[in-house]
Order: sequence, then C-alpha cells, then structure tokens
Amino acid sequence: QVPLVESGGGLVQVGGSLRLSCAASGRTFSMYRMGWFRQPPGKEREFVARISGSGRSTSYADSVKGRFTISRDNAENTVYLQMNNLEPEDTAVYYCAASLRAVPTDSENDYPSWGQGTQVTVSS
Repeated sequence: QVPLVESGGGLVQVGGSLRLSCAASGRTFSMYRMGWFRQPPGKEREFVARISGSGRSTSYADSVKGRFTISRDNAENTVYLQMNNLEPEDTAVYYCAASLRAVPTDSENDYPSWGQGTQVTVSS
C-alpha cells in the first residue's frame, strides 16, 4: 500500500472550479494506476476518473466527462483532479486511490490504498 494525502477541497459556487491534489509517498508512484472517487451525502462511493501510471491513458465517469480532468506528475508523486463548471451534484467527499492492477479498473475494490478524503461543496 502507498500513503495518500488529498488536498484542495472547499466551498465553491455553481460554475466555479477547484483543483484537488493527491500526494503519494514512496519511490514507485509511476507504477500505480490512480483513481478519484467521491461519496455524495447519503450515497454510495462512486468512480470519478482514473489515470494510468504513465499518464497517457485516462477515463471518466459520464457525469463528469468534459468538466473534470485527471492528470499526474510522477516527478512530484502527485495526481490532480481539475474540476470545472461545478454543479451542486458534485458535492461530495473526494478520495484518491492507488492500484497495482495490471488492467484499468473503475471498481473501488481494486484499489487497496486510499487517502482520507477532502470535502467539496458546491453551493447554488
């Protein structure tokens, strides 16, 4: 497992933007597929986006496609989630997670390492 720490959450108005960061410890960060998940109030945790170890491959949930961008800087051991045009439905605790699975996966069960989460609240 790899320690992960998220930051960058906060309160933003509808249509605003936030950038979440997730810092990892260790020397093997580029080996990990990274994912962002979120848990809205009273709901199950859901997949948001994922990125390959190299950063060349990404995938998004339909609900955020075109508004969110996942990226990573392997030299800084950090993965980012740029969130634009935020909507009230984006309000959630956002988690980053790391996986060593050989194939891309959207299932949280395939990510054994998790951060503590960061709250994003979008007000209307």
